[in-house]
Amino acid sequence: MGVLGDLERFLHEARHDVPLLVRCALAHAQFETIHPFLDGNGRVGRLLITLMLCEEGALSRPLLYLSLYLKAHRAEYYDRLTAVRHQGHWEAWIGFFLRGVSSTARAATQTAQQIVALRESHRSAVARNAKALALLDHLLLQPTLSIKRVAQRLGCTVPTAAKLVSDLEARGWLTELTGYGRNRVWRYQPYVDLFHRDALDALVPGRSRAGESSTA
Repeated sequence: MGVLGDLERFLHEARHDVPLLVRCALAHAQFETIHPFLDGNGRVGRLLITLMLCEEGALSRPLLYLSLYLKAHRAEYYDRLTAVRHQGHWEAWIGFFLRGVSSTARAATQTAQQIVALRESHRSAVARNAKALALLDHLLLQPTLSIKRVAQRLGCTVPTAAKLVSDLEARGWLTELTGYGRNRVWRYQPYVDLFHRDALDALVPGRSRAGESSTA
């Protein structure tokens, strides 16, 4: 498709003339305007932003989750793209995009700081239990678990794994998900909450948790 070829040329040729974040804003808007696929254009267009940032070395890992900001400001997002297509209002779109990157970066930094604080707090509480410390480290990589998986991961017996899980559940750190008597699965709830609650609070000024619960 010729227009995609034009977009590709722009991505390469503008590298030395246009700031990276502005190029990301232009590329995303143009990709969404081209709309080359029957489905998934939004996901691919958002992924394009992250890939550009990683390829240029602005990100060492794909940790800028701009989709959350765009979802929280969905109406303005569509309005800005429409204004680009019909009125050529690029400046307003670029301003909106840059605000989104700034807000998302601040939220990611805040969440990372909260993860470190949570990790240190929980590790301090079980500092004398080496297996509990190992389990906490594993939960940061995989926040769901079963007793069987804990036993395999830590190389311990099933009763020892069950005791570890029971202790963390009693502390309020693990939430049982299935409601079953057997084959149960737990989630490291305080850790998961940081991604779903605090990040959105940071991206939407004035949003309160009480307001969230009252409108759910």
